[in-house]
Amino acid sequence: MQKPEPAVNTDTIFTVSDASALLKGVVETAFPRIKIRGELSQITRATSGHMYMTIKDSGAAIQMIIWRGTPVAFKLEEGMEVVVTGRFTTYPARSNYQIVVNEIEMAGVGAILKMLEMRKQKLAAEGLFDESRKKPLPRLPQTIGVVTSPTGAAFQDIQNRLRERFPVHVLLYPATVQGETAAREVAAGIEYFNRMNNVDVIIVARGGGALEDLLPFSEEIVVRAAAASHIPLISGVGHEPDWMLIDFAADVRAPTPTGAAEMVVPTKLALSQEIENMWHHVSNAFITTLNNARQRIESVIIKSPHQMVMEKAQRIDDISRTMDIIINAKLQNTTQKITHIGQMLNSLSYKNVLSRGYAIARDKNDKIITNTRGGTPESIEFADGVLKL
Repeated sequence: MQKPEPAVNTDTIFTVSDASALLKGVVETAFPRIKIRGELSQITRATSGHMYMTIKDSGAAIQMIIWRGTPVAFKLEEGMEVVVTGRFTTYPARSNYQIVVNEIEMAGVGAILKMLEMRKQKLAAEGLFDESRKKPLPRLPQTIGVVTSPTGAAFQDIQNRLRERFPVHVLLYPATVQGETAAREVAAGIEYFNRMNNVDVIIVARGGGALEDLLPFSEEIVVRAAAASHIPLISGVGHEPDWMLIDFAADVRAPTPTGAAEMVVPTKLALSQEIENMWHHVSNAFITTLNNARQRIESVIIKSPHQMVMEKAQRIDDISRTMDIIINAKLQNTTQKITHIGQMLNSLSYKNVLSRGYAIARDKNDKIITNTRGGTPESIEFADGVLKL
Protein backbone atom coordinates (compact mmCIF):
# COMPACT_ATOMS: atom_id res chain seq x y z
CA MET A 1 0.00 0.00 0.00
CA GLN A 2 1.19 3.53 -0.79
CA LYS A 3 2.30 5.53 2.23
CA PRO A 4 -0.13 8.47 2.75
CA GLU A 5 1.05 12.05 2.94
CA PRO A 6 1.21 13.67 6.42
CA ALA A 7 -2.24 15.02 7.40
CA VAL A 8 -0.95 17.77 9.73
CA ASN A 9 1.92 20.18 10.13
CA THR A 10 4.46 18.51 12.36
CA ASP A 11 5.03 21.73 14.30
CA THR A 12 1.37 22.19 15.26
CA ILE A 13 0.45 21.56 18.87
CA PHE A 14 -2.99 19.98 19.48
CA THR A 15 -5.06 19.40 22.56
CA VAL A 16 -5.82 15.77 23.36
CA SER A 17 -9.41 16.21 22.26
CA ASP A 18 -8.41 17.95 19.02
CA ALA A 19 -5.86 15.27 18.23
CA SER A 20 -8.42 12.55 18.91
CA ALA A 21 -11.00 14.28 16.73
CA LEU A 22 -8.44 14.74 13.96
CA LEU A 23 -7.47 11.06 14.12
CA LYS A 24 -11.11 10.04 14.08
CA GLY A 25 -11.73 12.10 10.94
CA VAL A 26 -8.68 10.74 9.17
CA VAL A 27 -9.59 7.12 9.97
CA GLU A 28 -13.24 7.43 8.98
CA THR A 29 -12.33 9.29 5.77
CA ALA A 30 -9.72 6.75 4.80
CA PHE A 31 -11.90 3.70 5.57
CA PRO A 32 -15.57 4.60 4.91
CA ARG A 33 -16.28 0.97 3.99
CA ILE A 34 -14.18 -2.12 4.52
CA LYS A 35 -14.64 -5.90 4.49
CA ILE A 36 -12.66 -8.03 6.93
CA ARG A 37 -12.55 -11.80 7.36
CA GLY A 38 -11.64 -13.37 10.65
CA GLU A 39 -12.69 -15.38 13.70
CA LEU A 40 -15.07 -14.05 16.35
CA SER A 41 -14.13 -13.95 20.03
CA GLN A 42 -15.06 -12.14 23.28
CA ILE A 43 -18.72 -11.69 22.25
CA THR A 44 -20.80 -9.70 24.74
CA ARG A 45 -24.24 -8.11 24.56
CA ALA A 46 -24.76 -4.93 26.59
CA THR A 47 -28.01 -4.10 28.34
CA SER A 48 -28.48 -1.42 25.68
CA GLY A 49 -28.75 -4.16 23.04
CA HIS A 50 -25.42 -3.30 21.37
CA MET A 51 -22.99 -6.19 20.82
CA TYR A 52 -19.23 -5.94 21.35
CA MET A 53 -16.70 -8.47 20.10
CA THR A 54 -13.29 -9.00 18.55
CA ILE A 55 -12.41 -10.26 15.08
CA LYS A 56 -8.97 -11.83 14.86
CA ASP A 57 -6.59 -14.02 12.92
CA SER A 58 -3.24 -15.49 13.85
CA GLY A 59 -1.46 -12.11 13.71
CA ALA A 60 -3.84 -9.40 14.95
CA ALA A 61 -7.19 -8.54 16.54
CA ILE A 62 -9.64 -5.66 15.98
CA GLN A 63 -12.50 -4.67 18.21
CA MET A 64 -15.98 -4.43 16.67
CA ILE A 65 -19.36 -3.10 17.62
CA ILE A 66 -22.76 -3.98 16.20
CA TRP A 67 -25.33 -1.38 17.06
CA ARG A 68 -28.74 -2.52 18.29
CA GLY A 69 -31.12 -2.96 15.34
CA THR A 70 -28.42 -3.99 12.89
CA PRO A 71 -29.74 -7.17 11.19
CA VAL A 72 -27.85 -10.36 12.04
CA ALA A 73 -29.18 -13.48 10.33
CA PHE A 74 -27.64 -16.04 12.68
CA LYS A 75 -26.45 -16.49 16.22
CA LEU A 76 -22.90 -15.27 16.74
CA GLU A 77 -20.67 -17.77 18.51
CA GLU A 78 -17.07 -17.90 19.71
CA GLY A 79 -14.71 -19.24 17.06
CA MET A 80 -17.11 -18.63 14.17
CA GLU A 81 -15.39 -17.48 10.98
CA VAL A 82 -17.18 -14.51 9.42
CA VAL A 83 -16.88 -11.69 6.91
CA VAL A 84 -17.91 -8.30 8.29
CA THR A 85 -18.65 -5.14 6.35
CA GLY A 86 -18.40 -1.81 8.12
CA ARG A 87 -16.33 1.30 8.66
CA PHE A 88 -13.32 2.08 10.79
CA THR A 89 -13.70 4.62 13.55
CA THR A 90 -12.02 5.52 16.80
CA TYR A 91 -13.20 5.73 20.36
CA PRO A 92 -11.37 8.70 21.89
CA ALA A 93 -12.31 7.87 25.51
CA ARG A 94 -10.17 4.73 25.31
CA SER A 95 -7.80 5.84 22.59
CA ASN A 96 -8.53 2.80 20.46
CA TYR A 97 -9.97 2.08 17.06
CA GLN A 98 -12.81 -0.22 16.14
CA ILE A 99 -15.08 -1.31 13.31
CA VAL A 100 -18.75 -0.37 13.29
CA VAL A 101 -20.36 -3.36 11.59
CA ASN A 102 -23.17 -2.85 9.07
CA GLU A 103 -23.32 -6.43 7.72
CA ILE A 104 -22.04 -9.78 8.91
CA GLU A 105 -22.11 -13.15 7.21
CA MET A 106 -20.46 -16.50 7.66
CA ALA A 107 -17.25 -16.98 5.75
CA GLY A 108 -18.57 -19.33 3.08
CA VAL A 109 -20.76 -22.42 3.05
CA GLY A 110 -17.92 -24.58 4.33
CA ALA A 111 -17.69 -22.63 7.55
CA ILE A 112 -21.47 -22.83 8.04
CA LEU A 113 -21.57 -26.55 7.46
CA LYS A 114 -18.68 -27.09 9.86
CA MET A 115 -20.46 -25.10 12.53
CA LEU A 116 -23.72 -27.02 11.95
CA GLU A 117 -21.96 -30.38 12.12
CA MET A 118 -20.32 -29.51 15.43
CA ARG A 119 -23.65 -28.37 16.85
CA LYS A 120 -25.39 -31.46 15.51
CA GLN A 121 -22.89 -33.75 17.24
CA LYS A 122 -23.31 -31.87 20.49
CA LEU A 123 -27.12 -32.08 20.47
CA ALA A 124 -27.11 -35.69 19.28
CA ALA A 125 -24.89 -36.60 22.23
CA GLU A 126 -27.63 -35.24 24.50
CA GLY A 127 -30.13 -37.63 22.91
CA LEU A 128 -32.28 -34.95 21.29
CA PHE A 129 -32.34 -36.82 17.97
CA ASP A 130 -33.02 -40.34 19.32
CA GLU A 131 -35.66 -42.34 17.47
CA SER A 132 -37.15 -43.39 20.80
CA ARG A 133 -38.29 -39.79 21.28
CA LYS A 134 -40.29 -39.73 18.04
CA LYS A 135 -44.08 -39.60 18.35
CA PRO A 136 -46.54 -40.87 15.72
CA LEU A 137 -48.70 -38.34 13.89
CA PRO A 138 -52.42 -38.33 14.66
CA ARG A 139 -54.54 -40.10 12.03
CA LEU A 140 -57.14 -37.34 11.59
CA PRO A 141 -56.18 -34.18 13.51
CA GLN A 142 -58.95 -31.76 14.33
CA THR A 143 -56.70 -28.71 14.77
CA ILE A 144 -53.27 -28.00 13.30
CA GLY A 145 -50.89 -25.41 14.73
CA VAL A 146 -48.55 -23.68 12.26
CA VAL A 147 -45.47 -21.68 13.26
CA THR A 148 -44.34 -19.51 10.37
CA SER A 149 -44.53 -16.04 8.86
CA PRO A 150 -48.14 -14.95 8.22
CA THR A 151 -47.08 -13.18 5.02
CA GLY A 152 -44.83 -15.87 3.58
CA ALA A 153 -45.66 -18.27 0.79
CA ALA A 154 -45.21 -21.25 3.13
CA PHE A 155 -48.37 -20.50 5.11
CA GLN A 156 -50.42 -19.98 1.96
CA ASP A 157 -49.12 -23.24 0.50
CA ILE A 158 -50.08 -25.13 3.66
CA GLN A 159 -53.58 -23.64 3.74
CA ASN A 160 -54.19 -24.34 0.06
CA ARG A 161 -53.06 -27.94 0.32
CA LEU A 162 -55.15 -28.57 3.43
CA ARG A 163 -58.24 -27.20 1.70
CA GLU A 164 -57.61 -29.48 -1.27
CA ARG A 165 -57.06 -32.62 0.80
CA PHE A 166 -59.15 -32.50 3.97
CA PRO A 167 -60.15 -29.14 5.48
CA VAL A 168 -59.28 -28.82 9.18
CA HIS A 169 -59.03 -25.98 11.65
CA VAL A 170 -55.66 -24.15 11.49
CA LEU A 171 -54.13 -21.96 14.21
CA LEU A 172 -51.23 -19.71 13.19
CA TYR A 173 -48.49 -18.54 15.53
CA PRO A 174 -46.87 -15.67 13.60
CA ALA A 175 -43.08 -15.71 13.70
CA THR A 176 -40.35 -14.18 11.62
CA VAL A 177 -38.42 -16.91 9.82
CA GLN A 178 -35.25 -15.00 9.00
CA GLY A 179 -33.00 -12.66 10.93
CA GLU A 180 -31.75 -12.23 14.45
CA THR A 181 -35.08 -12.73 16.26
CA ALA A 182 -36.36 -15.60 14.12
CA ALA A 183 -35.04 -18.45 16.29
CA ARG A 184 -36.52 -17.01 19.48
CA GLU A 185 -39.90 -16.44 17.85
CA VAL A 186 -40.07 -19.92 16.32
CA ALA A 187 -39.16 -21.53 19.66
CA ALA A 188 -41.77 -19.37 21.38
CA GLY A 189 -44.41 -20.59 18.92
CA ILE A 190 -43.63 -24.27 19.64
CA GLU A 191 -43.71 -23.61 23.38
CA TYR A 192 -46.99 -21.69 23.08
CA PHE A 193 -48.88 -24.56 21.44
CA ASN A 194 -47.48 -27.00 24.00
CA ARG A 195 -48.43 -24.73 26.86
CA MET A 196 -51.97 -24.13 25.57
CA ASN A 197 -52.36 -27.75 24.38
CA ASN A 198 -54.87 -26.52 21.81
CA VAL A 199 -53.69 -28.38 18.69
CA ASP A 200 -53.23 -32.03 17.69
CA VAL A 201 -50.06 -31.53 15.63
CA ILE A 202 -47.58 -28.68 14.99
CA ILE A 203 -46.04 -27.70 11.65
CA VAL A 204 -42.92 -25.50 11.70
CA ALA A 205 -42.53 -24.15 8.18
CA ARG A 206 -40.50 -21.86 5.96
CA GLY A 207 -39.97 -21.68 2.23
CA GLY A 208 -36.63 -22.16 0.53
CA GLY A 209 -33.69 -19.79 0.75
CA ALA A 210 -29.95 -19.53 1.06
CA LEU A 211 -28.26 -21.62 3.72
CA GLU A 212 -27.59 -18.50 5.78
CA ASP A 213 -31.29 -17.59 5.67
CA LEU A 214 -32.31 -20.99 7.04
CA LEU A 215 -29.89 -20.92 9.96
CA PRO A 216 -32.49 -19.88 12.60
CA PHE A 217 -33.98 -23.37 12.27
CA SER A 218 -30.65 -24.85 13.36
CA GLU A 219 -30.33 -22.69 16.46
CA GLU A 220 -30.19 -24.60 19.73
CA ILE A 221 -33.22 -22.82 21.14
CA VAL A 222 -35.35 -24.08 18.24
CA VAL A 223 -33.96 -27.61 18.27
CA ARG A 224 -34.51 -27.95 22.02
CA ALA A 225 -38.07 -26.64 21.79
CA ALA A 226 -38.86 -29.14 19.02
CA ALA A 227 -37.36 -32.04 20.97
CA ALA A 228 -39.26 -31.06 24.13
CA SER A 229 -42.65 -30.81 22.38
CA HIS A 230 -45.19 -33.30 23.73
CA ILE A 231 -47.36 -32.54 20.70
CA PRO A 232 -46.27 -34.33 17.49
CA LEU A 233 -44.21 -31.91 15.38
CA ILE A 234 -43.48 -31.81 11.64
CA SER A 235 -40.56 -29.82 10.26
CA GLY A 236 -41.24 -28.39 6.81
CA VAL A 237 -38.34 -26.00 6.28
CA GLY A 238 -36.83 -25.15 2.90
CA HIS A 239 -36.78 -27.55 -0.04
CA GLU A 240 -35.97 -31.25 -0.41
CA PRO A 241 -32.14 -30.89 -0.27
CA ASP A 242 -32.21 -28.52 2.70
CA TRP A 243 -31.56 -30.15 6.07
CA MET A 244 -31.74 -28.05 9.22
CA LEU A 245 -31.11 -29.33 12.74
CA ILE A 246 -34.80 -29.01 13.60
CA ASP A 247 -35.37 -31.80 11.06
CA PHE A 248 -33.48 -34.24 13.32
CA ALA A 249 -35.39 -33.21 16.46
CA ALA A 250 -38.84 -33.18 14.83
CA ASP A 251 -41.04 -36.27 14.92
CA VAL A 252 -41.35 -36.15 11.12
CA ARG A 253 -39.35 -34.23 8.51
CA ALA A 254 -41.24 -33.01 5.44
CA PRO A 255 -39.35 -31.98 2.29
CA THR A 256 -41.36 -28.74 1.93
CA PRO A 257 -44.14 -26.85 3.72
CA THR A 258 -46.58 -28.29 1.18
CA GLY A 259 -45.24 -31.76 1.93
CA ALA A 260 -45.91 -31.18 5.62
CA ALA A 261 -49.57 -30.44 4.85
CA GLU A 262 -49.77 -33.62 2.78
CA MET A 263 -48.34 -35.70 5.63
CA VAL A 264 -50.64 -34.39 8.31
CA VAL A 265 -54.00 -35.18 6.65
CA PRO A 266 -55.14 -37.67 4.00
CA THR A 267 -57.00 -36.65 0.85
CA LYS A 268 -60.79 -36.93 0.88
CA LEU A 269 -60.52 -39.42 -1.97
CA ALA A 270 -57.98 -41.56 -0.12
CA LEU A 271 -60.08 -41.48 3.04
CA SER A 272 -63.21 -42.43 1.10
CA GLN A 273 -61.33 -45.30 -0.55
CA GLU A 274 -60.06 -46.47 2.84
CA ILE A 275 -63.59 -46.44 4.25
CA GLU A 276 -64.86 -48.34 1.21
CA ASN A 277 -62.10 -50.93 1.60
CA MET A 278 -62.97 -51.33 5.27
CA TRP A 279 -66.65 -51.78 4.34
CA HIS A 280 -65.79 -54.47 1.81
CA HIS A 281 -63.58 -56.20 4.36
CA VAL A 282 -66.32 -56.16 7.01
CA SER A 283 -68.97 -57.26 4.48
CA ASN A 284 -66.86 -60.15 3.24
CA ALA A 285 -66.13 -61.27 6.77
CA PHE A 286 -69.84 -61.13 7.64
CA ILE A 287 -70.85 -63.08 4.52
CA THR A 288 -68.19 -65.70 5.25
CA THR A 289 -69.51 -66.06 8.79
CA LEU A 290 -73.08 -66.49 7.53
CA ASN A 291 -72.02 -69.11 4.97
CA ASN A 292 -70.14 -71.06 7.60
CA ALA A 293 -73.18 -70.97 9.91
CA ARG A 294 -75.46 -72.09 7.06
CA GLN A 295 -73.18 -75.02 6.26
CA ARG A 296 -73.13 -76.10 9.89
CA ILE A 297 -76.94 -75.94 10.05
CA GLU A 298 -77.35 -77.86 6.83
CA SER A 299 -74.96 -80.54 8.06
CA VAL A 300 -77.26 -81.29 11.01
CA ILE A 301 -79.70 -84.28 10.30
CA ILE A 302 -83.15 -83.46 11.69
CA LYS A 303 -85.02 -86.67 12.76
CA SER A 304 -88.81 -87.19 12.67
CA PRO A 305 -90.69 -87.44 16.02
CA HIS A 306 -91.66 -91.07 15.28
CA GLN A 307 -88.02 -92.00 14.62
CA MET A 308 -86.92 -90.27 17.79
CA VAL A 309 -89.61 -92.18 19.85
CA MET A 310 -88.61 -95.50 18.31
CA GLU A 311 -84.93 -94.82 19.05
CA LYS A 312 -85.80 -94.00 22.66
CA ALA A 313 -87.91 -97.21 22.93
CA GLN A 314 -85.03 -99.26 21.54
CA ARG A 315 -82.77 -97.69 24.10
CA ILE A 316 -85.23 -98.63 26.88
CA ASP A 317 -85.38 -102.22 25.58
CA ASP A 318 -81.61 -102.40 25.66
CA ILE A 319 -81.60 -101.15 29.21
CA SER A 320 -84.34 -103.67 30.21
CA ARG A 321 -82.43 -106.60 28.76
CA THR A 322 -79.34 -105.49 30.57
CA MET A 323 -81.29 -105.19 33.87
CA ASP A 324 -82.78 -108.71 33.42
CA ILE A 325 -79.33 -110.17 32.95
CA ILE A 326 -78.04 -108.36 36.01
CA ILE A 327 -81.08 -109.33 38.18
CA ASN A 328 -80.98 -113.01 37.13
CA ALA A 329 -77.32 -113.15 37.93
CA LYS A 330 -77.94 -111.59 41.33
CA LEU A 331 -80.82 -114.03 42.06
CA GLN A 332 -78.77 -117.05 41.06
CA ASN A 333 -75.94 -115.95 43.29
CA THR A 334 -78.31 -115.35 46.21
CA THR A 335 -79.97 -118.78 45.76
CA GLN A 336 -76.63 -120.46 45.85
CA LYS A 337 -75.74 -118.65 49.04
CA ILE A 338 -79.06 -119.62 50.70
CA THR A 339 -78.61 -123.28 49.70
CA HIS A 340 -75.15 -123.28 51.15
CA ILE A 341 -76.33 -121.73 54.39
CA GLY A 342 -79.16 -124.27 54.61
CA GLN A 343 -76.72 -127.09 54.21
CA MET A 344 -74.55 -125.67 56.96
CA LEU A 345 -77.53 -125.28 59.28
CA ASN A 346 -78.69 -128.83 58.55
CA SER A 347 -75.25 -130.19 59.29
CA LEU A 348 -75.27 -128.45 62.63
CA SER A 349 -78.85 -129.53 63.63
CA TYR A 350 -79.30 -131.62 66.91
CA LYS A 351 -81.46 -134.07 64.98
CA ASN A 352 -78.37 -135.41 63.30
CA VAL A 353 -77.21 -136.35 66.83
CA LEU A 354 -80.56 -138.07 67.63
CA SER A 355 -80.22 -140.15 64.44
CA ARG A 356 -77.10 -141.68 65.94
CA GLY A 357 -79.14 -143.24 68.90
CA TYR A 358 -79.42 -140.37 71.29
CA ALA A 359 -82.67 -138.96 72.84
CA ILE A 360 -83.74 -135.76 74.56
CA ALA A 361 -85.79 -135.78 77.81
CA ARG A 362 -88.04 -132.76 78.54
CA ASP A 363 -90.00 -131.82 81.65
CA LYS A 364 -93.56 -130.71 81.84
CA ASN A 365 -92.50 -127.21 80.68
CA ASP A 366 -90.87 -128.73 77.61
CA LYS A 367 -87.39 -127.85 78.94
CA ILE A 368 -84.52 -130.23 78.35
CA ILE A 369 -83.49 -132.30 81.39
CA THR A 370 -79.71 -132.45 81.37
CA ASN A 371 -79.08 -134.45 84.66
CA THR A 372 -80.76 -136.67 87.29
CA ARG A 373 -81.70 -133.72 89.40
CA GLY A 374 -83.72 -132.16 86.59
CA GLY A 375 -87.01 -133.70 87.65
CA THR A 376 -89.39 -136.28 86.17
CA PRO A 377 -89.35 -136.47 82.35
CA GLU A 378 -92.68 -135.80 80.68
CA SER A 379 -91.52 -136.63 77.12
CA ILE A 380 -88.59 -138.16 75.27
CA GLU A 381 -87.63 -137.03 71.74
CA PHE A 382 -86.06 -139.61 69.42
CA ALA A 383 -84.88 -139.18 65.88
CA ASP A 384 -88.18 -140.45 64.50
CA GLY A 385 -90.57 -138.67 66.90
CA VAL A 386 -91.57 -137.75 70.50
CA LEU A 387 -92.73 -140.23 73.15
CA LYS A 388 -95.07 -138.80 75.81
CA LEU A 389 -94.83 -140.34 79.32
